[in-house]
Amino acid sequence: MISKEKRKGARTIKDIPASILLELNAGVIESANLVEWLAIDHRVLLSTVLNQNKRTVYQQELLTQWNELKKDSINTRNEAVGKALARIAARENDYEFIKVLSIHASDSVRCWAAYAVAYLYKNDFKKVLKEITPFADDLHFGVREIAWMAVRPMIATDIETSIKELTPWTKSKSENLRRFASESTRPRGVWCAHIPALKENPELGMAIIEPLKEDNSKYVKDSVGNWLNDAAKTSPDFVRAVCHNWSTISSPHTQYIIKKAMRSL
Repeated sequence: MISKEKRKGARTIKDIPASILLELNAGVIESANLVEWLAIDHRVLLSTVLNQNKRTVYQQELLTQWNELKKDSINTRNEAVGKALARIAARENDYEFIKVLSIHASDSVRCWAAYAVAYLYKNDFKKVLKEITPFADDLHFGVREIAWMAVRPMIATDIETSIKELTPWTKSKSENLRRFASESTRPRGVWCAHIPALKENPELGMAIIEPLKEDNSKYVKDSVGNWLNDAAKTSPDFVRAVCHNWSTISSPHTQYIIKKAMRSL
């Protein structure tokens, strides 16, 4: 895991000190919060990273991915460059470059690498989970979010197999990996496509959320509560039944989850 610099980020983009913005765009420091994450000029960062690693020959192909985007957002940019990097790595047999990016000082660069890994191994879910683990357990919030977003399309394609493979993650010592199992399988999710199979039949996800019902991590509890709140939008009776069954558990962690799960009912 990459260590995150302990500093407080600015509240607005205009309040980011010029020196900090320069270092963010140069990829020498991580973003401290969402404001800084959104402020980074990815074109400048990409050019810098390619120059540093003597890969400028890839620049035009990577920039083309951004130029052709119908919707230009931080998420679509991350996905587009990640997909292009995967294609380049496979074509040029340059997998070493992906490894370099995966441990880069910049969280944005690691986000590109996370998407690259997801596309490189999209036909092998077990391999994807193995390769995405460092990103899912990254100390930076942004990289962790991109990690599950990058894998989610594969999860939605075969929800039963995906849940089977992700269930052991609910027993991980890392709260980040436990949270990944829950967050990546949310029926509705955030900033991502819904999973119809889980909206229609949320029972399929019990293998994920049941082991987490007494988790002591707020990071995990919030995700499980949100998972059930998602399910409540289309299967309210299912969520009521789950929460009723869990209501006999005296753990304050379970009660916290129940309250969050039932907030829309």
